[in-house]
Amino acid sequence: MTTAPLWRGRALAVIGILLCAFSLRTAVASLSPVTELIAADFPLTSAVLGFIGTLPPACFVVFGLLTPVLEHRMGLERTTLVALVAITAGLGLRGFVGESTGLVLATALVFAGVGMGNILMPPLVKKHFPDRIGLMMTLYTTAMALATFVPPLVAVPLADAAGWRFSLTLWAAFAVAGIIPWIVMLSRRTPAPEPVQDAWDAEGPSAEQAAASDPADFTATGPIGTPTANRSLFVRLARIPLVWALSLTFGTSATMAYVAFAWLPAIMVDVAGVDAATAGLMLSVFAFVGLPSSLLIPVLVVRFQATRPLFLVGALGGAAGIAGLLTLPVSGLVWVWVVLFGLVGVLFPLSLVLISIRSRTHESAVLLSSFVQSAGYVMAAIFPVLFGVLHDATGGWTVPLIVLAALLIAAIPTGMMAGRRRTVEDEWERRHGAW
Repeated sequence: MTTAPLWRGRALAVIGILLCAFSLRTAVASLSPVTELIAADFPLTSAVLGFIGTLPPACFVVFGLLTPVLEHRMGLERTTLVALVAITAGLGLRGFVGESTGLVLATALVFAGVGMGNILMPPLVKKHFPDRIGLMMTLYTTAMALATFVPPLVAVPLADAAGWRFSLTLWAAFAVAGIIPWIVMLSRRTPAPEPVQDAWDAEGPSAEQAAASDPADFTATGPIGTPTANRSLFVRLARIPLVWALSLTFGTSATMAYVAFAWLPAIMVDVAGVDAATAGLMLSVFAFVGLPSSLLIPVLVVRFQATRPLFLVGALGGAAGIAGLLTLPVSGLVWVWVVLFGLVGVLFPLSLVLISIRSRTHESAVLLSSFVQSAGYVMAAIFPVLFGVLHDATGGWTVPLIVLAALLIAAIPTGMMAGRRRTVEDEWERRHGAW
């Protein structure tokens, strides 16, 4: 079987997905580098900064749960448009605030849009590119990786040249650009193309299973997409071990990222004895390690069914980096440990690909994405706080780092379960009968 060219009839979807993905990360990464410059204009207390730090996972959980409801009412593309409008408005307002309350409210609006966009990306790929899931996941996770480390590199120079307000507001331009393709697509009111799929082109069921697994229009509680059916399917997801395996896999990835961005510079200063500038550079190296992962992992999973080996690379590599920091934190080796720890970046694109290919339809992908990411971000919201509490209670970083490494090792069985080549619908039907 053949696949349709990526751009044939889908150029706007490609552009819209990539610009949306880019905006999801620039919205998050553009604020923290300029907080000191903002504080020179109006007070930013530690409590305010701490609250802003808790906004991303909190908003991601809340709006991750609300997104399926909004998607049912408005459709996938319109909900994406709403998310981008919220991001644009929040980014624009951040550049005009005059006090900390306004900054918090504008930032909350940004993260509300990001929380929606996080859920919508895998279903958008599944709906518009069922024959090119690997390629599109590579493109959009790479866009997210670029948007993670580019803003910290240019935010301060931009602020020095034109002020922190310009530095913050600039990123709204990408969200505005991302709005345009979706408006054009919606104005045309044409159905999305349905290219022929190359034996699912994914690490999923066989061609025979795929042929027997066309999207069902109804559940026992009514048409798919209605609130009643969505609630029923959400409850069903909670009863499927594969869904919890995916949730813990995603949660482990998010936890490692949030812990690193919150604590890695301080750990480097205290454990490795480097200065603050070097510690910041090490954090950039940690983030940069994830870029090759974004390029390679979707293809390795989709084409070569490499979920389990990749999860082991991320989990064991990260644990080895932590072990190195604990046992040999000498200047010549500390960069090696940071790179090894950065291998946990493998888990993020891996988790996103699995959300797309562990569901049969884009409708069920919306619900699965909502469940997995909301559960994962609860874990990511709690663990960095727990990490700090352990540090304060023990007076050092040894116990928190041991717990972090233990989490990676403990997540290995869930990664192996997530590697099973079954959809959540398959798992339900195997255990309980018709989906």
